[in-house]
Amino acid sequence: MPPQPTRLSSLLRPWALIWPSICLHFQALAEAVRRDGLAGLFRLQQIRDAASAKLLSITCTGFIAYEDTTVVPSLVSTASGVILDLGPGPGNQIHRFNAAAVEYIYGVEPNTHYKEEIYAKVEKHGLAGRYKLLACGIEDSDVLRDEGVGEGCLDSVLCIQVLCAVKDPQSVMREVWRLLKPGGKFIFWEHGCSRDPVTRAAQTFWNPAWNTFVGCRLNRNVLADILDSGGWENPEDIEEPEDRLSCLPRIQGVLVKKA
Repeated sequence: MPPQPTRLSSLLRPWALIWPSICLHFQALAEAVRRDGLAGLFRLQQIRDAASAKLLSITCTGFIAYEDTTVVPSLVSTASGVILDLGPGPGNQIHRFNAAAVEYIYGVEPNTHYKEEIYAKVEKHGLAGRYKLLACGIEDSDVLRDEGVGEGCLDSVLCIQVLCAVKDPQSVMREVWRLLKPGGKFIFWEHGCSRDPVTRAAQTFWNPAWNTFVGCRLNRNVLADILDSGGWENPEDIEEPEDRLSCLPRIQGVLVKKA
């Protein structure tokens, strides 16, 4: 059994991802200036998208290996019918879908850098023709409506480490609830604010750099964002595994929309 992390090592762990992300942001900035001249300095969202995509693509093997030790594979396999894959990034969950239970999957991902990587995985794992990547957010209802995704039409929404990164998690969750059918499933594995006061202080300390360079927030009250979005049949089934030391404590579950 590997040694358990100490309090200090756990509190310092965010730096291990912040520093390479800083380097990738500078690389993306330099590339933007080489390509576009001084105008590249002002294309901050493009720089952030390029750096974030590079970071997640580089680290995806490690993330997948870690998720294999958690409940994530079993959660993803419960998605069925018409599915919305919220923020798939480089497509870390694609191989975990139960292809036999999938009617169709809409991947909603505003960062266009992941397109080739995602479709390569879709082809590899037997979902060709049943997975469509949409370059938008879930709040872009006009785009979704044009694809036939409207109120009460989804059987499942998969959300793996996404609510920490969106601008307005309350709005995202209201859209999730609106788009699900009565009886539809919201399947999630997220991180949020720690209940441990020392860890919570560390999250507050790291959050400005983590949010700027890694692209998400460490100290959101994700549980409240989920529960306040609408009526769920089984909120008591949400699990919060106790992890006092981690700056990324998880909550997880499969919620069913009330009829």
